[in-house]
Amino acid sequence: MFGYRSDGKKVKNIPPFFKLIPHIMKKRNDSQVYYSEDISITALDEYIDKKAEQGIKLSYMSIIYAALIRLISQRPKLNRFVMNGTTYSRNNIFISLAIKKELSDEGIETTIKLPFTGNENIFEINDKLLSAISENKSDLNSNSTDSLAKALSVIPNWLLKLSVNLFMFLDNRGLLLRKIIDASPFHTSAFLTNVASLGIDSIYHHIYNFGTTSIFMAMGKKKKSYIYDDENIKEEKCISFSIVCDERICDGYYFANSIKLFKKYIKKPELLEDNIEKVEDLIWFINKDGDSNNNILSESPSLLTLFY
Repeated sequence: MFGYRSDGKKVKNIPPFFKLIPHIMKKRNDSQVYYSEDISITALDEYIDKKAEQGIKLSYMSIIYAALIRLISQRPKLNRFVMNGTTYSRNNIFISLAIKKELSDEGIETTIKLPFTGNENIFEINDKLLSAISENKSDLNSNSTDSLAKALSVIPNWLLKLSVNLFMFLDNRGLLLRKIIDASPFHTSAFLTNVASLGIDSIYHHIYNFGTTSIFMAMGKKKKSYIYDDENIKEEKCISFSIVCDERICDGYYFANSIKLFKKYIKKPELLEDNIEKVEDLIWFINKDGDSNNNILSESPSLLTLFY
C-alpha cells in the first residue's frame, strides 16, 4: 500500500510520459505490443555439438532460457512492472515456464517459476532448469502453484470468483500475501513457452492482467527461413520468436537494443558461460560486430516504433 510491495520497489524520477501512460493504458491488455523475428540457430547447433563432445548436454530451450535471464539482468528496465498506475522494479528475476507432464490431450499441464540473481552462468541455469522440469514431470509431485490451484478448485464457483477478485484487489494495493505471490506464476519477470514441443510455430501469447508479468516470449519449431545478414539474404535454419511486451515499462529505443542483445546471446552462446555482474559499455557491446541497424531506433516512448 502507498507504493510499497513485497516483490518490488517503486521507481522514482521516471520521465513524465511514463508517469502518465499507466493512467491512460490502465491494464496490460491495453498496452500489449507484439514483435516477432526468425533467428538463425546455426551457431546454437555448433555450440550444442561442441558441448556434447565435452559431456555437457544442452538444448535450444536451456540456452534460450539462459539468454533471457542474462538479458533481463543486463537490461533491468525489462524487469519492471506496472501496478495500479505505479511503476515498480522487481526485486529478483523470475522466469515462468509451462510444461506438460505428458504430451497428450489428457496430459496435465503445470507451471514452474524459478528465481535467479542474473549472475548465473548457462551451466548453472541448465542444471537448475532440468532438475525442476524432471521433478515436476512426475504425476506424484506437485509444486506450490499446483497446490494453490488445487486448493482453489475445490471451493464453489461463486466463492472461487470472489477469492480471485479479492486477490486482484489486494494485489493492486500491494497487500497480497507473499506466499501467494511466490506461488503465482503470473508474478514473474517473464513467461517463456516452447511451443516447438507441440510441433507448431511461435505464437503471440497475451500478458495477464492478473499478476505482474510484463513479457511473454514464445519459441517455435525449427524451420528454413530467409535471413538478412551482412547486406545479404540467405536461407538458414531458424527458430521464430514471438514476444508480447507491456510498453509502459520502457521506451522503444531500450526495447530495440534489448532485442539486439538477446540475438547476440543466441548467435554467441559462449557469452553466457561466465558469471558476470554487468556488461560494460552495453551499446558498444551490442553494436561492435556490425549487427546494429540504427534506422529502427527511435526516441519515441513507444515500442510501436519497432514495427513500422
